[in-house]
Formats: sequence, structure tokens, C-alpha cells
Amino acid sequence: MPHQINRLLVKQLSTITQFPLTHDSSFSPESPSRLTRGPKLSDPKNGNFVISPLANWVDSPTLENFKGISTESVTGRDNDKAKGILKRHFPSEDAVVKALDESGVNATNDLVSQLFERFSNQWITAFGVFIWAKKQTGYVHTPQLYDLVVDILGKCKKFGIMWKVVNEMNELNGHVSLSTMSIVVRRLASSGMYKDAVDVFRGLEKYRVKKDTVALNMVMHALAKQGGAKDAYSMFLEFKDSITLDSHSFNILIHGYCEARMLDDARKKMEEMEKQGFRPDASSYTCFIKAYCKQKDFRNVEVILNEMGEKGCKPDVIAYSIYIRALGKARKINEALEVYENMNKNSCKLDAKFYSTLIYVLGRSGRLNDAWHVFEDMENQGVSRDLWTYNSMIYHACANRQGNSALKLLERMEDNSCKPDLETYQPLLKMCCKMKDMKVLQFLLSHMFNNNISIDLSTYALLIRELTESGKLEHACFFFQDAVLNGMVPKDRTYEVLLKELGQNNMAEMKGEIEKLMVQAKEQI
Repeated sequence: MPHQINRLLVKQLSTITQFPLTHDSSFSPESPSRLTRGPKLSDPKNGNFVISPLANWVDSPTLENFKGISTESVTGRDNDKAKGILKRHFPSEDAVVKALDESGVNATNDLVSQLFERFSNQWITAFGVFIWAKKQTGYVHTPQLYDLVVDILGKCKKFGIMWKVVNEMNELNGHVSLSTMSIVVRRLASSGMYKDAVDVFRGLEKYRVKKDTVALNMVMHALAKQGGAKDAYSMFLEFKDSITLDSHSFNILIHGYCEARMLDDARKKMEEMEKQGFRPDASSYTCFIKAYCKQKDFRNVEVILNEMGEKGCKPDVIAYSIYIRALGKARKINEALEVYENMNKNSCKLDAKFYSTLIYVLGRSGRLNDAWHVFEDMENQGVSRDLWTYNSMIYHACANRQGNSALKLLERMEDNSCKPDLETYQPLLKMCCKMKDMKVLQFLLSHMFNNNISIDLSTYALLIRELTESGKLEHACFFFQDAVLNGMVPKDRTYEVLLKELGQNNMAEMKGEIEKLMVQAKEQI
């Protein structure tokens, strides 16, 4: 079944079609007029995506071109060899173990850590690496590596295997920590398994983990964040007489009820907080600001800000950032900039995340030149660019089809030792799919692989959807297959859209293969 899809993909990748992406901003330092040096990659009439200073970078996606990716270095030969072997799809973790046993690769903590990172969304591969390394002479997993594999298994909803690993850790005295149990609770809560998450807290002492305020807050936070505000409050009531509570305990409850849009209940928790002798702080009020912003109820946001002023609680940069982003989403750019001016008047210290918000608001309102100016001026203001600000600028460059600028930003991230994440790549991948540029798409996927970025289900869905809409159905089918073979189950909507397009394009054979893959995906749950 996979061979038909793979054969078609190879055929397609051998024919590269490039489409023009323009950058019409004369301000931006990434504009073609400033970057182009020497002869063109080809005639611009043919539709260049990549301008000549970036051409070699795109044509040679090797680790040597990217500075500052890893803080630690694995022996290159073993790292490359292991990653090359693990590119294949494996039916079981035993198959992974066998392949690595035959490879001659030496297990080290650094190698295992990087493989866990690279295959963090492919549980069979990651767990196979875990088993293989454990069997190697002289090798011992650190507690941190145990935590990583617990997180991968929990994220992929393999809770039975996850608990086996946790129990194995418990037999190794001192390996289970609050961090371990925090991972377990967070993954259970994110799957809606609230009762199981609470049971973990009840049984903490079995794993030699102290049942205290920090642990209670950890579980309550996981529940509240994932829509389990009522369950978090039930925990609060159950343990309030046996475990000391703090202001953070109350803020967690306020946050949970605000997230659930149960604002009256949130207000009651704030009143209860005050009765217990804790003064509501900026975090307490910010929960309400965020809730009202989600409802676009900006009048009540101002009411909360005024209340904070009356009670001597100064809004922080987080509260202002949430407010400004919401105003930007609502296309209220002037109001957003007024809030920004008020921040300056109140001497509110700006951070990188705030600049990311300001760039987002300016970009969304069509003021891309101003967004570029803010981005370039950050360091003059004493604030270093971080992942958030790069991601914001890349998003808007892609949204405005400034492909050259977006790629140059990715290169600048490497120069500044700022490692990209999935959010960095998603707008770039989407842009390539829309422009049908398979060469740069291939480069980006290789770049992600070299940077140990594991593709998750939402990124597969993006690739499948955008390639389908662009008429690249063979490529869309390949990524559908890749997701399934990596143990994922595509969403019904993704499946239905692809199937419909295959039917309308008389691709009956391919449609049949996709139908079989979906059955296979659901059988492996």
C-alpha cells in the first residue's frame, strides 16, 4: 500500500516548480534590493522564490550552515547514523531495537536526549530508542531521560506503557520526582482524565513524592488549565484542611473559572481569597482581563484596570500584552496603541513577549513597515529578540508573501543561537504549499529534521490541507500516510477533505489507499 504513494511522491519531487514571492517593503532590511549581490539564481520572470544570497543556504540544508543549534554536541557520525536509520517507519519498538542493535551506534545520554527530541511525536521510535539504550553495556538512563520518555508516551496517550515506565522508575530509588508526576498529571488532564489526575495526587507518597502545597497546586493547575475548574475546586475543598494553601492556590482557581467563562464563580474565589488573608495580585486580576478580552468585552477590561488602580495593584506587562493583542484581533489598532502609550506613561517595563504582541498587532492591521521597525529597534531599547518575536515577524512576513524575508529571519535566528520551534516553521510550510514551491518545502522539512523538530498532528494536518487546496494531491497523500505510519490518527475533517478532492480528480486508486490508511490508523488506537 505505501509504495504507490511513495512512488508518486518521488516523481513529483523530481520536478520542482517555483512561484514568485514578493517583498514590497522598502523599509525591511530583508528586501531584495538590499540583499541581492551578484548574479541572479535565475531570471526573475521565471518566478524566483529564493533570492541569490539565500540560494546556497536553501540548496545545502546541512547542520554546518546553522550555528548554535545545540548546547551539547553528539558525536556526528553516531547522531547522523541513528537519525538516518530512524527515518524509516517501524511496526514496533522491537523493530527499532533490532535496527539500532545492527547499526553499531553507541548509546550516550546526549544521543538519546536528541533522539527523544527529534522523535517526540513518534512514540514507537522514541520508546524503541529507550529500550535499546537501556540494554547497552555501561549505559544508564538519567532521571531526566526517564521523564522525557514518560512525557512522550503521555502525549501520545499510551498511558498503560507510561505507567509501566513510571513504576520502573519507582524501583530505581530517587528517579520519580515531583517533575515526573507533574508530567503524568498534565498529560492525564489534557486527555480529560481528571479523576485519574486527582488519584495521582492521592497516591503520591507511594512514589516517595511529598504531598504538599506545591504538589497540590501543580495538580489543581493542570486541571484548571484543561477545563477541569470544578475538579480543581473539589480538590481544593478536599485537602484545604490538611494541606496549607497559598495565594497561588486561589489564583489557580480564579484562572480555571475565568477560562471556563464562569466569572461569577471566579469572583467568589477572589472574595474567598481575601477572607483567607491573601491579597489579590496582578495575576488574579489578569485572569479576568483575559476572560473579558476573549469575549471582546473591552468595557469590562477597563473596569478591571480601574479596580486594580483603586486597590493599588499595578497592572503588569502580561496584563497589558493580553489587552493589546485582543484589541489588535478586534481591529481596534488605535485603542491598542493608546494602551501602549499608557504603559509608557506608567513606566511599565517592556519585555520580548510584549514586543511580539506589538509586532502581531501592527502586522495584523497592515502596518508591516511599522512592525519591521519595532522588530529592528528592540535591541536599541535594551530588549533582546527571542523565539516569540522571531515567530511573530516570520508569521507576518509569510502572511504578506514576503518569502525571502521570512527565510532570512530563519537564518538570522540561527546566527543568534535562537532555536526555532514548530510555530516558527508552520507559516513557512503553509506559504510553500500555497505557492506550490516543493523545493523550499523540502528544504524546510530537512531543516526541521536537522534541528530535531518533530512534526506533530496539527502540522501534518496543515500540510495535508494546504497541499490539497493547492492541487498537490500526491504530496498530500504522502503526508497523510506519513502521519499514520508514525502512529497518529488524522482528524476526520482532514481525511474527508482529502478524500473528496481525490474523488473529484478521478484518483480512485489513491482514494482507496487513503481509505485503507484511515482504517489502519483507527485500529492502532
